[in-house]
Amino acid sequence: MLAPEGRKILIPLMILTFICGIAGYGYEIEALKVSYYVFGILFIFSLNFFRDPQRSTPEGENLLISPADGKVVLIDEIEDDAVGSAKQISIFLNVFNVHSNKMPVDGVVDSMEYKKGKFKAAFDHSASDVNEQAIVVLSRGNIKIKIKQIAGLIARRIHCYVKVGSEVKPGQRFGFIMFGSRTDLIVPFSSVVNVKVGDKVTGGRTIVGKLPV
Repeated sequence: MLAPEGRKILIPLMILTFICGIAGYGYEIEALKVSYYVFGILFIFSLNFFRDPQRSTPEGENLLISPADGKVVLIDEIEDDAVGSAKQISIFLNVFNVHSNKMPVDGVVDSMEYKKGKFKAAFDHSASDVNEQAIVVLSRGNIKIKIKQIAGLIARRIHCYVKVGSEVKPGQRFGFIMFGSRTDLIVPFSSVVNVKVGDKVTGGRTIVGKLPV
């Protein structure tokens, strides 16, 4: 399955690859032959980047599911304006990871804020505060959970489709980040975290922790 966000890139690349291949080899034009291989490589790369496989999400009370594919690069204790005393789990997505974002828990969307910012490399921990990002806050009873979709050095477009007041489920697709990025999950301090820095996680599938009862 391919992410719909990729259509504006995949379709033109496919057309250009086809035209350059037919014209280049049909009329023996070397420049078009070279273009055929360049566009072909970009098309194959983009097909890989925009893959969006369907996944079965684990079921269970208070489970925290990874909101993204990638590598855990930071686990920290912080003070957050919405969550309060909290733990932050940061996941770095390289260009070879699936970039579709998934809901970590069930709940109700309290707010969604788009924040302009810089484009530092997503593995730089200061990116969580200064980079362009979309911030989603969920309510689950008295508990607040925050998810940040953070643009990276190459990423220049964040897609976030949540609507304030809507109910969401674990593993539900809610957004997409283009070409390398970072996703932060901020949960109450009393939550249990089951992953460590360096672990690889899968969005919508890996159990990264458990919320307090």
